[in-house]
Amino acid sequence: MDFTTIFGDYTAIAPMIILLIGALVAPGVHLLGKKRTATWAFALIMVVVSMFINLMMLTDGWSGSTLGMVHYTAYSGLMMLLFQIVLFLAVLVSNASTETTRFNVGAYYALLMAATTGMMFVAGSKDLMMIFVGVELTSISSYAAVSMKRNDARSAEAAVKYVIIGGMSTALTLYGISMLYGLTGTTNIAEIAATTEITGISFMFGIALVAMIAGYGFKIAAVPFHMWAPDVYEGAATPVSLFLATGSKKMGLSVFFQIFLIMFVSGTACAHIAGPEVQYLFSIIAAVTMTVGNIVAIAQNNIKRMLAYSSIAQAGYILIVMAVMSEYALSAGLFHMFTHVFMKGGAFLVVGALISAGIGEKMSDYRGLAKRAPLMAAAMMLFLFSLAGIPPLAGFTSKFFLFSSTMGVGTAAGVSMSSQWVWLAFVAILNSAISLYYYAKVVKTMYVDRGEAVEKIKVPAAFTIAILICIVAVIVLGVYPQLIFDFCETAAHTLLFA
Repeated sequence: MDFTTIFGDYTAIAPMIILLIGALVAPGVHLLGKKRTATWAFALIMVVVSMFINLMMLTDGWSGSTLGMVHYTAYSGLMMLLFQIVLFLAVLVSNASTETTRFNVGAYYALLMAATTGMMFVAGSKDLMMIFVGVELTSISSYAAVSMKRNDARSAEAAVKYVIIGGMSTALTLYGISMLYGLTGTTNIAEIAATTEITGISFMFGIALVAMIAGYGFKIAAVPFHMWAPDVYEGAATPVSLFLATGSKKMGLSVFFQIFLIMFVSGTACAHIAGPEVQYLFSIIAAVTMTVGNIVAIAQNNIKRMLAYSSIAQAGYILIVMAVMSEYALSAGLFHMFTHVFMKGGAFLVVGALISAGIGEKMSDYRGLAKRAPLMAAAMMLFLFSLAGIPPLAGFTSKFFLFSSTMGVGTAAGVSMSSQWVWLAFVAILNSAISLYYYAKVVKTMYVDRGEAVEKIKVPAAFTIAILICIVAVIVLGVYPQLIFDFCETAAHTLLFA
């Protein structure tokens, strides 16, 4: 399909243009119509149109389109698709969620679409300033979305913590970017790598990298920058929690890939000088993040907090990519990010569906759920077991690819891969076993424990549809991973070597 006749020179950002129009018009639709359903339908249509355009561009070979600092490539198109899927799931269930009944839905959908637009601009940029602007657009929109539950103390507390810690993250990131610009005279990542190949790695360059790792570490809730996530996921409306856990966090991981992999894999001299040290730093962060996330999750009695700590652990698994720094590891990491959208997103959808049906968030509220809501219990069991890595579900397949990347498949930055990262795979496998304990505890509560209530639970249709989509994805991607993995391989090669 020839989109140039419609978008002209702006074809490279066509999917973002649609969402931006949606974000600008949604408040007006709500103001004129005064109906939640009309605004929801408009937002959903804009998301679907944006997704359709991106899919057509991704499959029709539009890779290479450029507008200023934004590049549409196989990598950016795939990441945009991931963000659009997250937005679609969040918008699909928002109208049926009782947690959003008091929202100004025009502003709410505008914030979600604006946040996703920021993520998409991040995915399409190889310049530090454009990435920074995209991240901040997403962050500011997310701060506002978290605070929209009026007269809810948890929501207010979550928003305050999110803003304060997000501000610290922004300050650290901007400090690191300014130092890199002062040292190299550019904010283009490839040019920074090329400049450093000639001048070498200085002490101040290392300080800048540490500041940026810390700043963006907050965005993915990597330990020790994770303290905001449980409170925010618990205090926000569940569709917003879903959006943050599966979308915003993936944006942060994409930033790590786009900055550090380009800098230390594409830049050969940088790789030889600093690559191993950076790899070991990321390996420690990955191991600590997955371990802390899983261990603390064991003690949680609130389902949303448990899923939050589980999400922290999943970020630790994906950070294996940053330790290994190989093309295969990046392909596996991208694939795990896709499966995580459906596993963790599906789990949050079940929680949101049950909240809308009058069920609480505590573990004890799930007693006897299998008899009251068989589909919801079965779906939650499926998603949790997939997160734990039980075959033949998608979580097992993506973890197998990701963990096997530590065994020497591919070549790391400046290092001949052998078995130096086997210990990290062992830590990851051990953590998967730990996670199975608290996931199984939820399944036991639903299927073995008896609850006081016996009446059947009616779940809104929108939630049922979204959950069924996630169920199908978790099963299909588990037995037929090439459906997405081939695109992930192409995207990884494009990011690193195109």
